[in-house]
Amino acid sequence: MKRRKILALIGGAAAAWPLAVRSQQQGPIVIGILNGQSADGYQRNLAAFRKALAENGYVEGQNLLIEYRWAGGQEDRLPALAADLVRRDVALIQSTGSPSATLAAKAATTTIPIIFSTGIDPVKAGYVESINRPGGNVTGVTFLAALLSAKRLGLLRQLLPKLATLATLSNPKHPNNAADMGEAETIARSMGVKVNALSASNQSEIAAAFATLDGVKIDALLVGADPVFFDSRRTIVALAAQHAIPTAYELHDFVDHGGLMSYGPSIVEAYYQTGVYAARILKGEKPGDLPVMQSTKFEFVINLKTAKTLGLTVPPTLLATADEVIE
Repeated sequence: MKRRKILALIGGAAAAWPLAVRSQQQGPIVIGILNGQSADGYQRNLAAFRKALAENGYVEGQNLLIEYRWAGGQEDRLPALAADLVRRDVALIQSTGSPSATLAAKAATTTIPIIFSTGIDPVKAGYVESINRPGGNVTGVTFLAALLSAKRLGLLRQLLPKLATLATLSNPKHPNNAADMGEAETIARSMGVKVNALSASNQSEIAAAFATLDGVKIDALLVGADPVFFDSRRTIVALAAQHAIPTAYELHDFVDHGGLMSYGPSIVEAYYQTGVYAARILKGEKPGDLPVMQSTKFEFVINLKTAKTLGLTVPPTLLATADEVIE
């Protein structure tokens, strides 16, 4: 056989090798995680991400290495952290914890696949060209965390049928957050409820916002969906307890730390789906061809211990609709 044919056969065989086999020969695949917040609070979500990868053949510590980059709430650090992952030549980047994380990753690379997890509209945010055909090197999972304040208001009203005064907490710097809370405030006013609108974009402003409630009678508090609030969840829950205000939050984690109730998307499920997409991309699919997934799993959680501390009796009808009751 001529040398040219032999080389062609060898080259064709190498191209046909499964990615998993080639990665074993070249060492573990390295991927990056870029998060705008801190590691605290994201471990359960990341466990779901790693679980999806493992189910598809990519196990951290075996054939997969994960480089973690946390901005700790300092969004101005995100561009440098994203650039660091690009220099590390990771196989893909999962961007979460802040709307700015995905934008920083996009600015840093047009070739490395990016998989986001977000509660805002990814098209309006500039992540992708469309939901069905993202295009470029970006795709991910979106959930409706920032569009459910009216639903949370309804749950508070079921618990507190005599609700007369409502405080709301939103971040004016977060896309969709202020508008979503504004809708809930409009609904509350239409029911004859007096609204005290608070705003904060960092931890010190959160404390200042709660300080304005000193000496003010507030029947309930509605906290908006925001990464800053999530990262400050222990502080917010503690301040709500200090003021003895029944409060509705967006995510399960707030209730885990003593919050009264939450209604929102299952972020664990969303992270699992990003892991599924990560595995598909590592196996050769292009992110621009993968439609943005829309997470449809929601959960309603009630903390009965907190309700008792606040002197509240949760109606059986409300308990019956809860996905989880913490006692």
